[in-house]
Amino acid sequence: MAIATVLDTGLKMVGHLRLKQWNKVVPQIKSQQNGYVNISDAQLRKESLALRYRAKSGDSLEKLLPEAFALVREASKRALGMQHYEVQLLGGIAMHNHSIAEMQTGEGKTLTATLPMYLASLTGRSVHLATANDYLARRDAEWMGPIYRMLGVSVGVIETQIPRAQRVRAYQSDVTYGTAKEFGFDFLRDRLLLRRTVDGTADLLGGMLGQKQTVGGDKAIQRDPYFCLVDEADSLLIDEARTPLIISAMPGEDYNTTIQTYHWAAESVDRYEEDTHYEYEYQKKTVTLNADGRRMVREIAKPVELAAVGMFDLYEHTERAIKVAREFLLDRHYVVRDGEIVIVDEFTGRLSEGRKWRAGIHQAIEAKEDVEITVETNQAARITVQDYFLRYERLAGMTGTAADSARELKKIYKVNFVAVPTNRPAQRKRFQTGVYGTAEAKFGAIVEEVLQCHDRGRPVLIGTRSIDKSERLAELLRGRGVDLKVLNANNLTAEAEIVMVAGEKGKITVATNMAGRGTDIKLGEGVGQIDGLHVICTELHDSARIDRQLIGRCGRQGDPGTFRQFLSLDDDILLSGLGPRKSKSLKSRGADSGNVPHRLASLFHKAQAKVERKYFRQRQALMHHERERRKMQQQMGQDPYLDTPG
Repeated sequence: MAIATVLDTGLKMVGHLRLKQWNKVVPQIKSQQNGYVNISDAQLRKESLALRYRAKSGDSLEKLLPEAFALVREASKRALGMQHYEVQLLGGIAMHNHSIAEMQTGEGKTLTATLPMYLASLTGRSVHLATANDYLARRDAEWMGPIYRMLGVSVGVIETQIPRAQRVRAYQSDVTYGTAKEFGFDFLRDRLLLRRTVDGTADLLGGMLGQKQTVGGDKAIQRDPYFCLVDEADSLLIDEARTPLIISAMPGEDYNTTIQTYHWAAESVDRYEEDTHYEYEYQKKTVTLNADGRRMVREIAKPVELAAVGMFDLYEHTERAIKVAREFLLDRHYVVRDGEIVIVDEFTGRLSEGRKWRAGIHQAIEAKEDVEITVETNQAARITVQDYFLRYERLAGMTGTAADSARELKKIYKVNFVAVPTNRPAQRKRFQTGVYGTAEAKFGAIVEEVLQCHDRGRPVLIGTRSIDKSERLAELLRGRGVDLKVLNANNLTAEAEIVMVAGEKGKITVATNMAGRGTDIKLGEGVGQIDGLHVICTELHDSARIDRQLIGRCGRQGDPGTFRQFLSLDDDILLSGLGPRKSKSLKSRGADSGNVPHRLASLFHKAQAKVERKYFRQRQALMHHERERRKMQQQMGQDPYLDTPG
């Protein structure tokens, strides 16, 4: 840990030195902008076109940076009435220089992104901005669009449901906003398309895809992977790194028997008890039937369709059904929507449309909830989020919480970490953490604190880990006469409306992680005079960065704000981080005692740190596995994105 601390300190010092160097460029940008103040919009666009000509004629982007940033700053002032702060100019320079810029929440990352995006677009090559979801991609493209258009730069947006023709136009635009998921899936679709090239010389490693044409006349829609700016970079590059993007192929056999087996296993799962019929390994989250459990599998009545199913397959289906019953909870890990299981993203609180758990888990959940079981298909194309971003020639990013991930980002993606200073000093205040014996006691304390704030007219944002807990807390507050709004994956359509008024006087908002990253809550009139927005964190997440994102909704851009964390000895993080024995002991202590010492708060952060280290090791293992898999497939003459080894 000492070595890690030294490395982290070193990376931060290097970032600080780079900022001092880049700060010398800021006066050049401001001086250049002074020359644009009195020219017309048409002349401003001509200056932009001239800059593009110089870039394509061989001038380096470093040489053009002061003029390019000055043009964007002036265009922003005219089109949006907003002018980039000096710290935003520094953030833009950092992102151009292959860095992850850590900018505190509320410091205007969306506006800052226009600087390196415009500069990179001068090359005429592909320039992408990857966001966490469709809502942010559409919002940011529409919000920043007037700046780009004033400078003669076209803007496209990639969303989940748009048709191919619209995707083609979006990718041909000078800058393209979209989600990492959609960018990755489009790469795989192009890959499958290019397998049918005329001459068979398609670039297996992903070269100038947009220049290839298939026998059928269809062209790949993505251009060469040149520059990508990743919004909420720590989330997409770290938390989502393990997520595989998979395009499925139709199976070649009848799955009726398998579907019946899933149903049978789900219907019989309540018969099995831990330690009596199976062993559960908490760290690895594995279920293993013992001799009594296997005996029960053999003795339970089975439909005639299962006569041909081997006993070992029945054991496996049973273990999977037990695992699903224990670990995958409705309104926490997934929701049922229109007869389908839709995953709830653990980091964002949003629905992950189109994603499925692998290894039969998704089908087992479908059987558990008695919805139609989807056919488990073969794999036609695959790439991890990590692998996808490594394809870009230039990669940069921005986030409010990158410091803890600086080493990992540097090691995997070869990007630097730079902490950009705030425009105005932060006024965010932390109240003492509340530690309680049980969830009931904790929720009771939360309700009382909300009522106190409500009496003063202060807006309150309450963050929860899951849909079911957000609904439970909302019910308790309504029982005390509190008018509130709930923001979770069950009411996505109301998101923009809820967020718009969440900072107004007297507004109470209960939310999942949806209220974290990318959510800009503006204070209503007079709220600043009553200490601003109050944020309540109802428990720790598996990653401290998620907690900091929620906290970052208050005290933005120099506004006042406060926050408090509420914890209880039966919180999930203690089980995940400290294991069942320690967790059970603490839980019993909490149930027996009304008063819990505040010093126990350190245990929660210790547990959180252990969970973070576990996920880090998993990502390291993934990186090694993917590297070895690609090497093996290339040695065999296979496409690592299309062919399944073995």
